[in-house]
Amino acid sequence: MIRSELVEKIAAENPHLYQRDVERIVATIFDEIIDAMAEGDRVELRGFGSFSVKEREARRGRNPRTGEAVDVDKKHVPFFKTGKLLRDRLNGG
Repeated sequence: MIRSELVEKIAAENPHLYQRDVERIVATIFDEIIDAMAEGDRVELRGFGSFSVKEREARRGRNPRTGEAVDVDKKHVPFFKTGKLLRDRLNGG
């Protein structure tokens, strides 16, 4: 499912809301999650999961094409851990 499909589904299930308002709501939710993670905060959506940021240390990597050793800078990467409800539904529980 992509963002536009999510907006359409929410708008269809809530006919009292205009589609442009639903688009704004969905965009605001995603923006707030991104902003919180950019500040290093953890975002938890009960039953769904939690988003956090993990730091990967600098390391020595290898260029797969040439085999040459290269330095890889440290970086921050998003991490998602599923909640119990989501995990149970995915596993038929």
